[in-house]
Amino acid sequence: MRKHIPALLLILILAACGSRTEVPLTESTSTPAPTAVPTSAPTQMETIPTVEITLPTIPPTEEPSNLRVSSVDGMPQVLIPAGTLHMGGYDVRRAPDEVPTHDVTLDAFWMDQLEVTNAMYQLCVQTGPCTPPQNFGSQRRKEYFTDPEFKDYPVVYVAWVQAKTYCEWAGRRLPTEAEWERAGRGDDLRTFPWGEDKADYRFANFNFIVRDTSRVGTYPMGASPFGVLDMAGNVAEWTNDFYSPTYYSISVAANPIGPAASSNFFRVVRGGSLGDAEINIRVSKRSSVLGSDLSAIKGTSEYLGDFSPRIGFRCAEDE
Repeated sequence: MRKHIPALLLILILAACGSRTEVPLTESTSTPAPTAVPTSAPTQMETIPTVEITLPTIPPTEEPSNLRVSSVDGMPQVLIPAGTLHMGGYDVRRAPDEVPTHDVTLDAFWMDQLEVTNAMYQLCVQTGPCTPPQNFGSQRRKEYFTDPEFKDYPVVYVAWVQAKTYCEWAGRRLPTEAEWERAGRGDDLRTFPWGEDKADYRFANFNFIVRDTSRVGTYPMGASPFGVLDMAGNVAEWTNDFYSPTYYSISVAANPIGPAASSNFFRVVRGGSLGDAEINIRVSKRSSVLGSDLSAIKGTSEYLGDFSPRIGFRCAEDE
């Protein structure tokens, strides 16, 4: 398995990418932070300009079977091999919901190498079932989603159901919490995707160093052992699992998928964001955000759940 993404591949990837109130992630993650005044989501499809996505071509590599590109949205995907994940917090800063640490075995799967971009999401809005983000801005930018300057930046202000819908449109799905952690940690007990080096501007966009989102793939030094990028900082990422602070004590040993149900619809969010301190971008850090209630009336705030300028997503796919 290649440990670092080749520079040429990264250049090709970047060239190719061309209502509820918002909820910023905070250090206290079992309960969302107080929300602001709701912002109505744009609903007119004609307000979104047509965006062309040129699918990247992966150059020959020593292990070509470990990398591929989706024919639907141009997303580079990395094969995560079957193996054992040492799951949970092994460092002194671990939170109570990161224990007990435990081993789980996972089947092989494909993981998006990058966070889903504005351009990719626009393609789904134009041609598929996706609805526009709940706000077209970002953390500090008034114009973001429809601004061509930011087409290669991660889409934000998407509720859990919107992320799920996109992944299904692309022929993929949201990753489980365990899959996300394996893609970010690999086979060892590392604290960050890149290892044990202290987090700084070389590895990730966090702690408001950049003050807003970065272009996807900006931090190749922060790649995971499998070459997956942006798994710490930039935007936190929805997973498919319901959140329970005690789930690790009852987790199954093979291919865990989280609690079967949740009375409050909270979902696990992983990776930390551009506004999170170092402690919250550790690979084992678990956050919870109000997900979507699919039994509610479609389009209502209950149906959507929460969203944020600091939350995006990536998808996974069975091998």
